[in-house]
Formats: sequence, C-alpha cells, structure tokens
Amino acid sequence: MNKEKRPKIGVAAIVIKEDKVLLGKMKGSLGEGTWGFPGGSLKYFESPQTCALRETMEETGLLVELMDNGDLCALTNDFFEAEKLHYVTLYLRAEYIEGEPRIMEPKKCEEWRWCNWERLSGLNLFLPVRNLINQSYNPFENNPFAAYRVATLSQK
Repeated sequence: MNKEKRPKIGVAAIVIKEDKVLLGKMKGSLGEGTWGFPGGSLKYFESPQTCALRETMEETGLLVELMDNGDLCALTNDFFEAEKLHYVTLYLRAEYIEGEPRIMEPKKCEEWRWCNWERLSGLNLFLPVRNLINQSYNPFENNPFAAYRVATLSQK
C-alpha cells in the first residue's frame, strides 16, 4: 500500500526578550543560510506547547515560558518546492526567562541573534518566517488566535 503524502507539522517558538525576537542562522539541509525561530517537527503524541519548549531548550539552552496560556499565535502553510516538502507551521510566543543563547546543535545552527521585528526584512529569512511576515503578523500585538478562540467559545 502506498503512503499518502501529507503535510508535516512544524512548531516554532517566537522567543521575545524586551523588544526583540530570537533568530538563528540555519545550517544543514532545509533552510541553510536563512534565519528562523527555534523549532522543529512535531513528534508523534507531542503537544505543540511541549515541542516549542523542548526545541527551544535543545537548540538554544534558554529557559522560556509560553505566553498566551500556551495558545497558538499564528500558523503558516509552507511549500518547499525544491525539496518537495509541505509543512504547516504552528507558532507559539515565548517569553525569555534566563540564559544566553548558545549553539547547542552546531550542525543545524551557526548563530543566534536578538533582532528587532521591524528590521527582519533585511535578513534572508526562512520560508515560514517570510510567510508569517507576509500575513502582517506582529508578535508584539495581542494574540489574534486567542481572541478568535474566546469569540468561538462564547458563541456555543
């Protein structure tokens, strides 16, 4: 029996420290040379919240706390045509608590940098991050998904 091709699920943590977000310059296959948030593929039976916290710790060594009660803040539908991959990326905002970003996975990341959101367009951004910006998303504004969830629940 042939396996049906299905999108994979990516999870990204938008780590916020004061008025900046954390971006890493990626190495390896997918996204080499582009800047992206800490994150990775959702594991089987793992929640997006657990994935965001795990990936942030594994990749940066930072202690963070999820914002928005752990609700999603955005999602993108990402087509990596050259690699023939399709991801749906889920984003969660996380507040920096302590630590200095470290290169924990040197085969996957060469640098971590705190960046001003308004100046990201000058960087070579990972496709999901570009797609997020193209949606006019801003992590420093209220979480639009939380408002939708509250409105949806109050209608039932």
